[in-house]
Amino acid sequence: MNPNSPMLPIHVRRFAAPPVHILIPVVAGGTSPLARNEMNRAIIDAVKTQMKHQGYPSPDIREMIGTFEIKTNERGVLSLLLINYAFTGGAHGMTLQQSLTFDADTGKAYALGELFKQGSPWEKRLNAIIQAQIAARQLPLLAEYPGISPNQDYYIADKALVIYFQLYAIVPYAWGFPYFPISVYDIQDILDENGPLGVMLG
Repeated sequence: MNPNSPMLPIHVRRFAAPPVHILIPVVAGGTSPLARNEMNRAIIDAVKTQMKHQGYPSPDIREMIGTFEIKTNERGVLSLLLINYAFTGGAHGMTLQQSLTFDADTGKAYALGELFKQGSPWEKRLNAIIQAQIAARQLPLLAEYPGISPNQDYYIADKALVIYFQLYAIVPYAWGFPYFPISVYDIQDILDENGPLGVMLG
């Protein structure tokens, strides 16, 4: 991971088969063809998984909209958020989110645990921070806080790790997606210095 790497050029691919409209981010250069292909394949797989979980293809789908947000594109790190909204009737539609964080130089995608030093108590530390934020914000939990999972959703934005949970996972639907931003400086002692969060410390 090269902290001096330039921003990756991101193009948009459109998939339109009304009532389905999906915008897909595509890494168009800025790194090796192998790394680019690795990232684009992971993105496509994630988009397809979201569509499948929303019931695609199904005649019940009245509307499906897929979008994305680039959260970090610097210092050899690409972190993005994929969003899929689908409406099949009823009181409201359903939105799914999935994020991917890559080493832009190799195309490797990082699970949350890979951001930290091996053997560090990262789960305990993150859970404590999240529980403190839940209490401070007085979030109405549906049940006891379950703790983060091995495949926990997250993204990197600026100098923060943002942990989030899906709709209905820990709070009522009306509260939307609960996000928990954690400054890299609050957890710098357990970060893998050569990982995507570690390079943000510079």
